[in-house]
Amino acid sequence: MNKEKHIIIAGGGAAGMIAAVAAAREGCKVSLYEKNEKLGKKLFITGKGRCNVTNACDMEDLFGAVVTNRKFLFSSFYGFTNEDVMELFEEAGLPLKIERGNRVFPCSDHSSDVIAALERMMRQAGVKVYLRQEIKGLAVRSEEDTDTGAVRQVCCGICLEGPDGKEKEVPADRVILATGGVSYPSTGSTGDGHAWAKMLGHKVTDLLPALVPFEAAEKEEVKALQGLSLKNIEIAVYNGKKELYREFGEMLFTHFGVSGPVILSASSFCAKAVSKGALKLVIDLKPALSGEQLDERILRDFAEAKNRQFKNGLSHLYPAKLIPEIIRRSGIDPDKQVNEITRQERRRLVEATKGLTFTLTGLRPFKEAIITQGGISVKETDPSTMESKRVKGLYFAGELLDLDAVTGGFNLQIAWSTGWQAGKAAAKDTTL
Repeated sequence: MNKEKHIIIAGGGAAGMIAAVAAAREGCKVSLYEKNEKLGKKLFITGKGRCNVTNACDMEDLFGAVVTNRKFLFSSFYGFTNEDVMELFEEAGLPLKIERGNRVFPCSDHSSDVIAALERMMRQAGVKVYLRQEIKGLAVRSEEDTDTGAVRQVCCGICLEGPDGKEKEVPADRVILATGGVSYPSTGSTGDGHAWAKMLGHKVTDLLPALVPFEAAEKEEVKALQGLSLKNIEIAVYNGKKELYREFGEMLFTHFGVSGPVILSASSFCAKAVSKGALKLVIDLKPALSGEQLDERILRDFAEAKNRQFKNGLSHLYPAKLIPEIIRRSGIDPDKQVNEITRQERRRLVEATKGLTFTLTGLRPFKEAIITQGGISVKETDPSTMESKRVKGLYFAGELLDLDAVTGGFNLQIAWSTGWQAGKAAAKDTTL
């Protein structure tokens, strides 16, 4: 037991709270500092307020869902798996359920119950929580390595603003940074941890919004389609001729461009590319049908509506809101009789259906992004402990690191696994 060891956690989000539980259960004195008036502000809004806790897939799919630096997560994912997460929460009195796509939610559908379960675990483990406490920086000392004679930096606490306005140091044996990324800054994720890490010589990779909608160049077209949700479609995103992403699922048109599950996931794979130039989005409205099969389907529909005008013969194929855009792109006269449409015109209709194309010009801002892509370089972080390779006694966890995944509970799993690993490792470390 390490009863005398004092560990400070900076940040009361998913990674910070789970790190606190892990460290306190090892017998350490644990203090968690959060600048907001309550814990888990970002956790509260995840999964549209339902909190997609994790994903119940197998390990292969878990790693497959990680977009950036998946190999780095090998130790932490196996050290604290998605099954471990589910077991931990259920033991803490939070019943869980598995929905479509192996997404795991609380049975209550309330994210507040997830936060309450974490608070219970921390309370039972003896974690001391300090709210409305904004950390101003890290306390670091230099010491000489007795073996090599080299001078190394050691994190020995945090700095807070005292009542007199001056900084006061709160000493600690270990510090775990879990201050999050820069997405949804209203929840307190304002990049503090990145700034502190940079000051200590860490590399912070470029920060980009991820799991975020795209803006499109075709402003009038998308505005006319605003609110239209397309299901069972397939999208592909291209940078020139190079395919960057392809996925089957659901999407949504907005007043500025496109959103929805497959679009949000695409943003994680295309963030860097679209920040450098426009990309092409190709939507296949009927991915289950080949071009020939779709042509046969159109012929059958036309046979049933042979005396109708073209604009009135498409209701079985497309949502009403999409029909004017499909007609425009097909180049067919909307008033033309269905039985007068030529084979060549049908081919254009097939092309418009299987290749509805838009130009992606950029991502929406961080305030609309679910997560941050980029962060503290994993090359400067020990994957088996989450400890900084530059500063002894300093650990990183969660979105602060250059790690991210697609939607479906995978980003929270990264937070749980890295937070748990950091908490356990900091508690057990005897090298200082």
